[in-house]
Amino acid sequence: MIKPLLTEPEASAELEDSAWWYESQQPGLGVKFLAAVDASTERISRFPRSGALFPQTPPALEVRRVSVKRFPYHVVYFETAEAIRILAIAHHRRKPGYWLARVER
Repeated sequence: MIKPLLTEPEASAELEDSAWWYESQQPGLGVKFLAAVDASTERISRFPRSGALFPQTPPALEVRRVSVKRFPYHVVYFETAEAIRILAIAHHRRKPGYWLARVER
C-alpha cells in the first residue's frame, strides 16, 4: 500500500524558494529542479525505507533522507502509520538540522 505524502508548509516553501532561485539563474532550471524533487518523492512514496537514516534524530522515528539527483538537496522525511511526512527540502550544506523542530509536531 502506498501511503499519502504530507508535506510540512515550511518544506513546501523551501521547495518553491529553491525552484525560483534556480529559475532565476537559468531559465528552465527551476522546472528541472522540481522534476528532480518529484522523482525523489516518488521513490520515497514507493520505497519509504530506502532513504538513509538521518543522524541526530530520535531513533524511534527513523527520520530519513533521499538525495535529489543533479542538485545539492535532499528530501527529509519519516513514515507514520498513516502517511509519510516530508519535513524539509534541505540543501546539503546550509544549516544542517535546522528542520529538527518540525519532527516534534
